[in-house]
Amino acid sequence: MNVAVPAGSRSRRGRFRRWWRINVIGSVDHDAVLRQVADEAGWSPRYGLMIVLSMALSLLGLLMPSVAVLIGAMLISPLMMPIIGLGFGIAVLDVPDIRKSLIALAIGAGLAVGLSAALVALSPIQTITSEIAGRTRPTLFDLLVAFLSAIAGAYALIRGRGATVVGVAIAIALMPPLCVVGFGIATHNATVAGGALLLFFTNLITIALTAAAMARIYGFGRHLTPRNTTFQIVLFVGAMLALSVPLMAALRQIAFESLAQRQVRSAILSHFPDEARLSQLEITYDRNAMRVRAVVLTPQLDARADTALATQLGQRLERRLDLHVDQIRSSADQQATEAAQIAKVNERAGATFGPARERVLAQVALVTGAPVDAMQADDASRTVRTPVAELPGLPPRGYRAIEARARAAAPGWQVEVVPPVAGDAPPAIPFEGGVVDGRALDDAAWLSARLGRGIVVGGGLGAQRTALVDGIVTRGGRATVGPSAGPLSLTWEAPVASPTR
Repeated sequence: MNVAVPAGSRSRRGRFRRWWRINVIGSVDHDAVLRQVADEAGWSPRYGLMIVLSMALSLLGLLMPSVAVLIGAMLISPLMMPIIGLGFGIAVLDVPDIRKSLIALAIGAGLAVGLSAALVALSPIQTITSEIAGRTRPTLFDLLVAFLSAIAGAYALIRGRGATVVGVAIAIALMPPLCVVGFGIATHNATVAGGALLLFFTNLITIALTAAAMARIYGFGRHLTPRNTTFQIVLFVGAMLALSVPLMAALRQIAFESLAQRQVRSAILSHFPDEARLSQLEITYDRNAMRVRAVVLTPQLDARADTALATQLGQRLERRLDLHVDQIRSSADQQATEAAQIAKVNERAGATFGPARERVLAQVALVTGAPVDAMQADDASRTVRTPVAELPGLPPRGYRAIEARARAAAPGWQVEVVPPVAGDAPPAIPFEGGVVDGRALDDAAWLSARLGRGIVVGGGLGAQRTALVDGIVTRGGRATVGPSAGPLSLTWEAPVASPTR
């Protein structure tokens, strides 16, 4: 059955196509663009040198961790042009150009992975930092970033604005994932290496195919037959769908973990009296089950808490739970509560203080600079709570990085670092344009939890105060809404006798 298309619609489409062919495609110097791509997409000694330098800077930025160093590595990374060259080769079906780009990519990626693995294997620092962890779980959002950045990069190249490709390379960040693959190989961590490799291939395939699509839109490959064009369309759509399946699954898992964290925290706190406080929460996710370990300070103990909470949360999250809550009786006397905690720790650890734990504490001491006798260790729950040497001017984010390194130095143990001072006020949390700075919110909540001090959010708009309080509490800190007068501000509640819980 043939459907008649209105003559006016066909006429409008025809006029648009003529306008596009004459004014847009006709304004592009196709030969010059193809020459530039051919010159920059292949292997050369300069390309090899920039690969090595970019790899070294990326690895340093990942291990420190330092965003500034990573940006420097992205600025000099030459990987973007071979991938765009591959896309243009697909657009015009030029087999020699495709082969040249693939060779450059294979050598560059292999060199980056091999050298980074060798350097990590020789390095005394093998900590999974926040920058490394952030590149091990790609999601559908990463595909969208690669897609939009590829459009910008291809457009900039076609329209003669090649400098813009540098900014696109920063947005894509192609070199750091390869260094994380090398890190995973050197540390025998298949999860880290596999996740980073998936991120790299997501970027590579998305950029190449999107660049090919942009090249066809701008008139490259006009000599191709409709059959060739159909092949390219099928290749683009099929690859995008194939990549979307695992990335969507990863995004759903991250969303579930975020929801589960909030649900578990809320359920535990609501099960105990209002005076109860959640001191520690650790959740391990498996395919079909969750392992939850928590420590609660409560004035009233409940022998049936584990069973009730496991049933409630299992129904709510539709997962099987292995849940256990350590309950420590608290009292109005803060010192008595702390004495009970210390006694519990000593009771558990007294008979098992052996060489294994001594090695763990020694490793933590090397990272934090704290004496071993100042640490509190619990063998039953495999936790270590330790002060850290004061580093003047270091923000909370720096102490969080020290905590991450200490955890990496003590595999299987949960390490909590207590910052040396809280300062006169918590760190400011920017709240501009209705959007709160998530990283600053993480810092404030972490600082509140580690110091055992609540944050009073005052001033500003009512919605701003509520959003900050909810964000801090959701992330494990303590916060209350303060007075509404004046600009938005954060202050500490009255200090407790000690930050130790």
